[in-house]
Amino acid sequence: MRSKIIFITGAMIAAVFFLSSFSLTSCSSPTAVDQTMVSSKEEIIVDVRTVAEWNNDGHADCTVNYPLDEIDSHAEELKAYKKVILVCRSGNRANTAKSQLEKAGVSNIVNLGPWQNVDCK
Repeated sequence: MRSKIIFITGAMIAAVFFLSSFSLTSCSSPTAVDQTMVSSKEEIIVDVRTVAEWNNDGHADCTVNYPLDEIDSHAEELKAYKKVILVCRSGNRANTAKSQLEKAGVSNIVNLGPWQNVDCK
């Protein structure tokens, strides 16, 4: 019995060390702002479609996903960029997001239209 407890304890410790070696930032999250997802420190490309659309219909790798119904909560973060580029399925939601962000004080916003127009240089 004692050897089982020692074995299980050792296995748990090994699992903790193994799992702690992974960084949370290495996980692919459509809403996480990662510098690899940003065109430059001066520019960000935001896809305002739903998470389901982002996951199922495709997306440009250099964009972040801030769904339209959450865009207001990202206004302060987006103020830090010199240029904010918005995309969606057709451009309509990007236009709505642009109006909301401008009211929140975000400037230099461009509606690029459909997400397929994004060029991840």
